[in-house]
Amino acid sequence: MKLHGTTIIGLVHNGQAAMAGDGQVTFDDTVMKTGAVKIRRLHDGKILAGFAGAVADAMALYELLEKKIDEYDGNLPRASVELAKEWRTDRTLQRLQAVIAVTDKEHIFLISGNGEVIEPDDGLIAIGSGGSYALAAARALMFANPKLSAEKVAVKALEIASDICVYTNKNIKVEILK
Repeated sequence: MKLHGTTIIGLVHNGQAAMAGDGQVTFDDTVMKTGAVKIRRLHDGKILAGFAGAVADAMALYELLEKKIDEYDGNLPRASVELAKEWRTDRTLQRLQAVIAVTDKEHIFLISGNGEVIEPDDGLIAIGSGGSYALAAARALMFANPKLSAEKVAVKALEIASDICVYTNKNIKVEILK
């Protein structure tokens, strides 16, 4: 069976950071769950993290990321790089099947097991099955109305992605940092 069904979007925009995820989890062509929560608050609520991929793998990565954040006194850029380095070089971690998006109020990163730590120029990250649709929608929304809040952009972008991607639903959970 092939697992589908995560769309996460995160952005830093107009003095806010927001991350939103849909609730759908799909195995092959069957919806197994519609209300999954894929966004977590870390570091006393100052950092948001979302995942795409295997849940158990993502939970293991969240734990490692939290340790790195604590080790580097809340410095998200440094913690992200150190997590990616460990993930890339540790034989056990290399088998984890997940991608993480993380943000604080200033930075946003995509972290992957192949050593990628990407901080986009436009402050937007989207991952998962409907990630490309959500990313395109968010960029269009921000271009058309730059005064929209990060929260509104994230929610509307996921709604648009859910109209296109069969693995994304409109059961959207959003978290914001002000």
